[in-house]
This record gives sequence, C-alpha cells and structure tokens, in this order.
Amino acid sequence: MSDEQIVEQGVHNYSSEKNWLEPKEEILKERLEWFKDQKLALMMHWGPYSQIGLVESWALSDEDGDWSRDDVDWTEDMEEFKREYWNLNKTFNPIRFQPDKWAELAQYAGCNYLIFTTKHHDGFSMWDTNETEYKITGKDCPFHQHKYADITRNVFDAFRAKGIGIAAYFSKADWHTPYYWAPGMERGNHMWRGPSYDRDKYPYMWEKFISFTHNQILELMTKYGKIDILWLDAGWVGKRNQDIRLGEVVEKARQHQPWLLTADRTVGGLYENYITPEQTIPDHPIHVPWESCITIATSFAFKYEDEYKSLREIIHTFIEIVAKGGNLALNVPPQPDGRLPRQAIELLQGLGDFTQAFGEAIYGTRMIAPYFQNNVAFTQKDNTIYCFQLYDERDNKYKETTKFIPVAEEIAQVEWLGMDTMLSFEKLDHGIQLHLPESTETEVPIAHVFKMVKK
Repeated sequence: MSDEQIVEQGVHNYSSEKNWLEPKEEILKERLEWFKDQKLALMMHWGPYSQIGLVESWALSDEDGDWSRDDVDWTEDMEEFKREYWNLNKTFNPIRFQPDKWAELAQYAGCNYLIFTTKHHDGFSMWDTNETEYKITGKDCPFHQHKYADITRNVFDAFRAKGIGIAAYFSKADWHTPYYWAPGMERGNHMWRGPSYDRDKYPYMWEKFISFTHNQILELMTKYGKIDILWLDAGWVGKRNQDIRLGEVVEKARQHQPWLLTADRTVGGLYENYITPEQTIPDHPIHVPWESCITIATSFAFKYEDEYKSLREIIHTFIEIVAKGGNLALNVPPQPDGRLPRQAIELLQGLGDFTQAFGEAIYGTRMIAPYFQNNVAFTQKDNTIYCFQLYDERDNKYKETTKFIPVAEEIAQVEWLGMDTMLSFEKLDHGIQLHLPESTETEVPIAHVFKMVKK
C-alpha cells in the first residue's frame, strides 16, 4: 500500500479485519473485552495550531499543500508560512484551560475513555518532555509558568478522577525534530509527510530518531499514571524503510503497564490491537475490535465558525457504530483559550441526556444480527436484545401504532424503554409485530428503544 493510499487529505484508511491479529497475552484479551464495553470516547486535538483555526500540522507538508492550505490566504510564501507556524508556540497561552470541567462534561456525555493528542505530526509536545524544548512547558511558550502548564498531566489526572480511561495519542512522525525533518538534506526545503532523507544512506540519523521516539513514548508510559491505550498515528511510519522497532518500546512500556493496548493505525500486526476507521462508518459489521474517530463539526482541530453536526446526526452515528460492533471516538477540539466551544458543550450535554436515558442498551453490549438496516439498530446483552428505531426530522413512522421488528430469537416480553410501558406483540415470520399506544409526542424523537427479553 502506498503512502497516498494510507492518507488522503489527512484522512487515514483503516486496516482490513482479515489482517487483524489477536494478541496472545490473556491480559490483553481481557482488555480488548473492556475496550468493547466502553463504546464512547472523547477525542481532543489541541495545540498551538488551534490559534489559526487551520488543519493540524498538514499545511507544513508541501506535498499535502494542495488540500491543506486552502485557508492560508495571508501569504503566498510557504517558507514564511512554515516559520510562522513553527513560532505559534510563542503565542500559545490557553489561560482558560479547564481540565476538570472537560472531564465533568465528558462523564455526563457518557464518554468512558479519552483520546488526547500529546503530540501531532508538527512535533509540539503537550507534556513536559525532556527530549525537546518545543513543548508546552518550554521557556518560549508563555503558558510554561501556569499552574496547569503540563497540560497532558492535568488532563489525564482530571479524567482519571472521573473514572474515565486514558488513551495517549502520539504521532510517530515528528516534523520538528531534525532527526526526521533535517534541514538541508536531500529534500531541501520541499517536505512531505516522511523523513527528509534516505534512512538507508543516513542510518545514524534514523537511529537518533528511533531513540528520540522511544524516549518520548516511555516518558508518557512511565511518568503520567495509568495509561489504557497508546494511540499511534502517522501510519506511514513503521512501513517499508521507516521501521522504528515499535515492538521494543511497547514491550518496555508493558513492563510498567502490562494491560496497555496499542492502536498502531493502518500498520497491522501485533501492535494494532484494534482498527480505526476515520470520518466514516463501515458499511458492514466488523467482527474484530474497532473504533471510528469522527468530528463533532467538520475539523479535528479548532476551526473558527465551524459547522457542527446536529445532535440527531451524532446520536444516529453513535448507534450505528455500536450496532456494527465498534466504538465512537467523538472528536471535540478545544478553543485556543482553553475552553470548549459553546456549541460543542450543548451537543455533549444533549448526548449525555440520551446516554443517561438509554445507556443500558449501549454500554457493555455486543453485536447481534441483523445489526443495522433501514435505520433499525440492534444490540444484545446477556438474555436481552435491544432495538433502536432511528428517525429523521420529517419521519412520521414514530406515530405508527404497530411496528415490525426483524428479530429471529423467541421473545418473551418487550418493554418500551423511556416510556415505562410493556408492549403486546405477536410472532410473525422473520420477526415480531409490536402494538404501540398512540403517540403523544409533539416532536419527532431521535430514536425509540425497545428492550426484548428472550425466552
């Protein structure tokens, strides 16, 4: 697979379930069952790039400039743009950073784990690393003297205090370190997503990069408390001649955190413990652990005047993903000042209202046929099958007094969740026919949920 197939306009393809390898360690098998129970993650892309409301990192790559620089309208000199971008650390000062409020909102929304960008491809470290001064605690960053200066530590601590699991997002590519993008090497100033030199010709440079990368990963895995998942981006690193000996550092990390899952995106093998569709829902159920990262608006990074999805779309997306066996990583980018955007807060609160009401049909469930079809979704838990009927804004089906549910199992009773109502039904070929009371709802609901107990 070529680099161009791995990433297109910043969006990664995902590995085939046919290539997934089950880990051998029993503790990792157990943790994958834990992962499949979680269903919903809060994902957060945040860094100095948030100040300009531009796609994170990608505009630095000249070969990705055709799609990533659409909004760069203040300069035609891209070398000057790169200098301005690299200097964003000198103005990044999010003094309204609210880690406790983030965690409280995530907990209410029903998020069971956090995926936080400790470092994107641009190389800016959001923790107090010893490997570079290009970091949130570096002396050039005005935030370095703030009480929350080590942002990663404060985010992780706040979310753990709410019982939320921790996934450390880490880009294996680093476009700031000279060990990966070395000025004056073979590519000159024209950069791409890979290294600026042939690693076969300069093996000592590549060894320095491996050491740099391993040291940063181990800092996060040994100094920042319990980490549940190491979420590795930049899938082109690790393929062909960009081997970073990932297994070595993962095994060292697991000496400290033996439960650690790793998501080595698009690389496959023993360290891609689950697969990660991006900005998409697969068109079929996936029978291995998976998680789709989808933005709450249009951009992973904060974007001024971004267009947010509706609450209905977010919940429908969530339910379809769960019915097909996956988790949703809902990306919510903080503002440059450290607060979450008002629209994002309102949407997370609305999502929380839904998960508070219907969480039993979501969390800890597993797939069951027919999975998802015609806006009807199914989950199961023990002796119970749950059916979600999803409605669009103009759907009149919510007023129907009978509803066919395509379920193959023998059903003993049906409860209308949220209505405190037991429903009568009759067995038909290929399913059951529910008899519903006449609807008194004045607005089209996002969904109805039926709880069916098997005989």
